Amino acid sequence: MNLAAWVQKHGRDAASRPAISVGATVHLSYGQWAARSATLATGLRKLCGPGERVALAMTNHPSYLEALVAIWHAGLVAVPMNAKLHHDEFRYIVEHAETSLVIATPDIAAAVAFHPRLLVIDTPEWRRTCAGDAMAVTPRRPEDPAWLFYTSGTTGRPKGAMLTHRNLLMASLSYYADVDAVGPGDAIMHAAPMSHGSGIYALPFIAQAANNLVPESHSFNPAEIAELLKRWRQVSFFAAPTMVMRLVNDSTFAGSDHRNLKTIVYGGGPMHLEDLLRAMQLLGPRFAQIYGQGEAPMTITALSKALHSEPTRPRWREIMSSVGLPRTDVDVQVFDAEDRELPTGEIGEVVCRGDVVMAGYWRDPAATGATLRGGWLHTGDIGCFDAEGFLTLKDRSKDVIISGGSNIYPREVEEVLLRHPGVLEVSVIGRRHPEWGEEVVACVVLHAGQTVSERELDGLCLSAIARFKRPRAYVFLDALPKNNYGKVLKTQLRQEHGQLGSASTPGR
Repeated sequence: MNLAAWVQKHGRDAASRPAISVGATVHLSYGQWAARSATLATGLRKLCGPGERVALAMTNHPSYLEALVAIWHAGLVAVPMNAKLHHDEFRYIVEHAETSLVIATPDIAAAVAFHPRLLVIDTPEWRRTCAGDAMAVTPRRPEDPAWLFYTSGTTGRPKGAMLTHRNLLMASLSYYADVDAVGPGDAIMHAAPMSHGSGIYALPFIAQAANNLVPESHSFNPAEIAELLKRWRQVSFFAAPTMVMRLVNDSTFAGSDHRNLKTIVYGGGPMHLEDLLRAMQLLGPRFAQIYGQGEAPMTITALSKALHSEPTRPRWREIMSSVGLPRTDVDVQVFDAEDRELPTGEIGEVVCRGDVVMAGYWRDPAATGATLRGGWLHTGDIGCFDAEGFLTLKDRSKDVIISGGSNIYPREVEEVLLRHPGVLEVSVIGRRHPEWGEEVVACVVLHAGQTVSERELDGLCLSAIARFKRPRAYVFLDALPKNNYGKVLKTQLRQEHGQLGSASTPGR
C-alpha cells in the first residue's frame, strides 16, 4: 500500500484533468503530476535511503504537493512543518525526526539553512532533482509510516505522531463516509496550512482526481477566496473557526457570489454556536464540522452537512454545539480517571480507537505508552455523550477550572459571552484564588468601535449560567494570542492574566 499510487493511477485514467492549480491557472494535470512524481522520486532516492525522513519547510505552494507525493513514491517519510515556525522550532523538529533532507520554499530557506542537506524549490538543483529517469512506486506496508505529524506544542515540546499509510487511507475513506462526497469536478482550496489539516484533506480529493487549488498569495485572504470562487466550481476547504469568522467579518467576501462554494469543513478548535449561526446566515448550510487531532488525523467525530441543514430538528441548537457523532471507522467512549467507561451524560476524558489512530510517537515510548494505554487514544479532551450519541466537548482537561471544588468548563461561559453583539472573541481562563483554588477570568475582544461594560457582561452571564460560573474579572484585549493554526493560546493567557491582581474585577 502506497498513497502515491493514486496519482499514478489518475495519470493513466484522468490524465487531462486539473490536478494542481495556482490561482486561476492550472499548474499540473494529473498526467503531468504522475510524470513529475516518478522523476522527482528518483532524485530524492539519490539523496535519501529507503524509509528515511524528509522535512518540508514550505509555505502553501504547488511544489508542496509535488514533494509530498514524491516522498511517498520514493518510499520515504514526510515531515511537514508549519511555515510560520521559529528558527529554533524548525531545528527541534528536523533534529528530533532525524531527517536526511529538508525541502524548503525560498522564503523559508534561511530558517532551515542549518541542515547540511537542503533542497530549495525553483533553484537549478531543484530542477535537476525533478529531471531524469522515472521510477516505479515503492511498495510499502500498510503499517509503514508515511507522515510524522508534529503537534503544535502549546503545552510543551512538539511530539511526532507517526501516521501510517493505513491511517491516512482510513482518514480519506472516512471523509466520504462522514463529511462529504467528492466528485471529479470538485476542487479543494488550500488556504489553511498544508502542513496540517488542509494537507490531510488533500488526500480524499487526490484519491478522486479532484483539483488542488493553491491561492496565489499562499495564505488565507478572504478577498482572494471570493475571487477564486468566481473561477472554480464546487470548491471546498478546511478552516479553523477563527478563519471562518474572518470570512464572515470581511465585507468583500460577505458581499461576493458564493454559489461555487460547496463545503467549509471547520475544526481544530471550538466553534461557538453564535459564531456558527452568523456564518450560516451568510453562507447557508455549507458547513461540516470535524473533531480530531494529529494522533487521529481529523477523524474522531463529525457533524455532517445534513445535520447543519435541519434547523427544525428537535434539539438542533444543542446538536450544533456538539462535535457530532463518532466517525465510521472509530470507537469513541468517555472514560473516568481509572479508564472506566462512563454512562451517557457523565463527563470524562474522550478516548478512541481504530485504524485511523497513530502508531505512536516518534522516539518517545513513554508518551506513546501513556497516550495509547489500554489500546485507546487518550485525547486529553473532556466531554460527554447525550442520549442520541452526540459528543459535546467541555474543554481540554488542562483548561477545566476548579473553583471551590466545582468544575467550570470555560467553553460554557464563552458561549454565553459571545451572545453579546459587542463581543468579537472571548477566552475564559482560571486564575489562582487563595480561598477557592481558582476563579474565572474572561479575556474579551470587542468589535471595532464597540464599548461594553463589565456590568453588562456580568448581567448576561447571570441570566444564563449558575452564579458560581460567572467571571470574577474581565480583561479587555485588542486580540487574543493564537498559534500558527489559529488556536487560542490559553497557556499564554494564563501566564499573562492568571495571577492575582492582573485583571479588573467588576463590582459585586
